[in-house]
Amino acid sequence: MFGAPPRKKIVHEIGENLDMLSAGELRERVELLQAEIARLETAAAAKDASKNAADAFFKKS
Repeated sequence: MFGAPPRKKIVHEIGENLDMLSAGELRERVELLQAEIARLETAAAAKDASKNAADAFFKKS
């Protein structure tokens, strides 16, 4: 195999024209984006918890 691996297909691009999508396709994208928001919130909370734990540890020392 030569070259870069194939890129993952973008399912939704922020700001793209939605006129050609059906109501079902729009609902699928909403579900996809809601799942991504939940994933981002979980990652942010984990980073906050890690930072808070480090801050607490170094403040005690």
